[in-house]
Amino acid sequence: MADAVPPVPRRSPLAHMADRLASVGRGTGGALELAEVPMLAQISVRLDPKGAAADAVGLVLGLRLPVEPDTVVHAGNLTALWLGPDEWLVLGPPGSRQDLESRIREAGGDEFVSVVDVSAQRTTLLVSGPRARDLLAHGCSLDLHPRAFPAGRCAQTTLARAQVVLVAPDGPGGGFRVLVRASFAGYLTDWLLDASTEWRT
Repeated sequence: MADAVPPVPRRSPLAHMADRLASVGRGTGGALELAEVPMLAQISVRLDPKGAAADAVGLVLGLRLPVEPDTVVHAGNLTALWLGPDEWLVLGPPGSRQDLESRIREAGGDEFVSVVDVSAQRTTLLVSGPRARDLLAHGCSLDLHPRAFPAGRCAQTTLARAQVVLVAPDGPGGGFRVLVRASFAGYLTDWLLDASTEWRT
């Protein structure tokens, strides 16, 4: 009998670019900071927002699933993003995906609830610093001014022609979170690095 092959450890799609991302902060004197937030748990949830399952899932997660379009709810180390009238993306810390998925499934009970672990589908880039909005505005058509895109908002949009989920900073000094498909992560990172040269000294 052949020996069992040990599982290959998961690797972030941008692990090889960590030094280049970190160099932006040094090169811009802190005007821009770029970093990957790798391996976040990402669980796609679809259910009837008016059904009992919505309340049960909210209770087990300790947060209410947002029902207003393009809004975000935070509670502890979890975040729920509104993606559609019956669709959310729940983000959690690395290593929590199996627990989150099973808790949401169990809370759904006998109601129709779709719960899919999509953690490997996307990675997250953090874009912060005083020039973060200016950098993103180079490739995104959304109005990113705090009055138009304040804390608590998210949007499915394009950045440099790549489809992303963009999450507004949590507050002053916070950074934008850019969720991008793993297959586009290298391309988008190269674009961000190139666009950031405007502010490098």
